[in-house]
Amino acid sequence: MSRNYKFNNPEGAYFVSFAVVDWLDVFIRNEYKNIILESLSFCQANKGMEIYAWCIMTNHIHLIFRSINGKNPESILGDFKKFTSKAIVKAISDNDRESRKEFLLEHFKRAADKSSNVTTYQFWRHDNKPIELWSNKVINQKINYIHNNPVEEGLVYNLEDYVYSSARDYSGEKGLLEDVVVVS
Repeated sequence: MSRNYKFNNPEGAYFVSFAVVDWLDVFIRNEYKNIILESLSFCQANKGMEIYAWCIMTNHIHLIFRSINGKNPESILGDFKKFTSKAIVKAISDNDRESRKEFLLEHFKRAADKSSNVTTYQFWRHDNKPIELWSNKVINQKINYIHNNPVEEGLVYNLEDYVYSSARDYSGEKGLLEDVVVVS
């Protein structure tokens, strides 16, 4: 995992994006997005993850967070990705209504076969890089980028209409994730 993440400042706020292998559109089903939400909530409550912005797109996730318990942010994110990878692959495997089950599992298996550190299924790509956010201007730029992503992709017309992001929290409405730290 150290080849994937370099969090040089353990107390810094970071922008991270991570994608499903082969950019597969896994998150078109709410049950898979809900696994992400439950895991983010768990990380907030139990791992000291302070979340400033987030968005679940069809094949990738954007997140701005920092560690508030002295734990290395690399470890928090690594635990999150390891858990969600296994949980989502299991949910796909167990989902009798998933018409793409064999297709998805075959892609995850092929990706694992090419990886040196994954044995059965690889869900997340390994090429994400954290960006430390060093000023309020940069933080706001990344928050705007995250919240505008569903609009740019044509999923919604208004960013606050996309429920699987923190844009609602920033517009004064209640979002799906508790305790998002709204930056003004």
